[in-house]
Amino acid sequence: MSANPRQFAVVSRVLHWLMASMILAMLSIGVAMVTSLADYNVLVSIHRPLGIAILVLVVIRFANRLLNPPPVLPPTMSRLERLAATAAEYALYGLMFVIPLVGWGMLSAARYPIVLFGALHLPPILPHDPTLFAVLRRAHTILAYSLMLLFLAHLGAVLYHSLIVRDGMLKRMAPWNIRSEQVSSRKSHDRAVAEVAGSPRD
Repeated sequence: MSANPRQFAVVSRVLHWLMASMILAMLSIGVAMVTSLADYNVLVSIHRPLGIAILVLVVIRFANRLLNPPPVLPPTMSRLERLAATAAEYALYGLMFVIPLVGWGMLSAARYPIVLFGALHLPPILPHDPTLFAVLRRAHTILAYSLMLLFLAHLGAVLYHSLIVRDGMLKRMAPWNIRSEQVSSRKSHDRAVAEVAGSPRD
């Protein structure tokens, strides 16, 4: 657990930024798959293993979340904002877990090979069913767009609190250790006080 109650634990921050970059890449690839048929096969070969990697990491991240509770939210947030932030957080966890599973099931229903790397394949988790494939494909698209909207809403809320309200929201998940900055600032302040106290008086 982090020694600083104002900031997430180091492992939590690493997982957060790693998964944020993976989600952004996944969403970008998904959009490119729809708009670029020429590179479809290449994009699919990246999309599938990346989705499984996200599925594995979201389980690890949720377990880490239980072991390392988050720091308290800024006092500038109202009760309604706190409820919305908590609901959005769990919705993100849910979508990051469900979307790869739906994709896995969709490919299984179509009997498409789920290639990870080289000869490494995932086993099907659903029976072959073209109708089920069509339903899951539609659900996969809707869930992906929902994740994109929630991702943008989350980013917008963090930027609003960091740039407008200025309550240090972003520092909770900053890659660097803000505790060291606080200690350094306190030492500089103490040094300045000591220099003033030790300076000759007129």
